[in-house]
Amino acid sequence: MNVKVKKVWARLRVLRRRDSGMVTSEYAMGIVAAVGFALLLYEVVTSGQVRSELQAIVKRALSVRM
Repeated sequence: MNVKVKKVWARLRVLRRRDSGMVTSEYAMGIVAAVGFALLLYEVVTSGQVRSELQAIVKRALSVRM
């Protein structure tokens, strides 16, 4: 192997060994963001207009003749 190829492989080995995961604070922020999004989605889905539209869709689906 020539010197350039060896250097590329050495660099790839170093990059592969790096810790690319999240730290505890990043996990915590991710969980807070996910919970916030879930609450927002829950509020939207349980609002009056959306709830009535979802109920209408379910009623139509259940009343289809096969």
